[in-house]
Amino acid sequence: MKHDFIFMIDARKLLNEHISKQASLTPAEFEYFFSHFKPLSFKKGQVVIREGDKVDHEYFVVSGCLKTFYINQDIKMHILQFAMPTWWASDYDALYSQTSATVNLDCITDANLLSLSNADREKLCREIHQVEYFFRWRTNRGYVAAHKRLLSFMNNDAKTRYEELLRLYPELYNLVPKHLIAAYLGVSRETLSRLYHSHKKNVM
Repeated sequence: MKHDFIFMIDARKLLNEHISKQASLTPAEFEYFFSHFKPLSFKKGQVVIREGDKVDHEYFVVSGCLKTFYINQDIKMHILQFAMPTWWASDYDALYSQTSATVNLDCITDANLLSLSNADREKLCREIHQVEYFFRWRTNRGYVAAHKRLLSFMNNDAKTRYEELLRLYPELYNLVPKHLIAAYLGVSRETLSRLYHSHKKNVM
């Protein structure tokens, strides 16, 4: 019980700081907003969304690290996103279109999340203009990030993509196993190892 109480205090503070960067909610509005979230805890390796599941929630990461991925017909993993604290994760295609999941979401580490249903998000957006503004901003930001990543795959070699990831998210390399980073970059584990040692040599 004490752990749950501390988690909720930390989660409330983190979510408040996160949304306050883009939206202005009164204390009463934020408490109402926060009341629609459900706290969830997962162990390392646990699945949050499995391909084929019905998806009606999205997740705000309070602690830990998750990955969104799919497995192709050759049993090869392709990682679409890592999600660290203050990041959001779900199968957004399935969430918005109310179809079955086409990707998987699981926990790279133990993780604490806040879950928000699709119905509650829509209700909050109708009721509070600043909440609607926040979610629109977040969706636009996600689109831009996905667009940049696609362009990077089309235009940059593996070395440039590796250095870009290291520059943007250096903390990933302390949280995520190297074979998962390789899957995110679309390279082999051996190629990632060469990039790592080459980068390390250049910065020494």
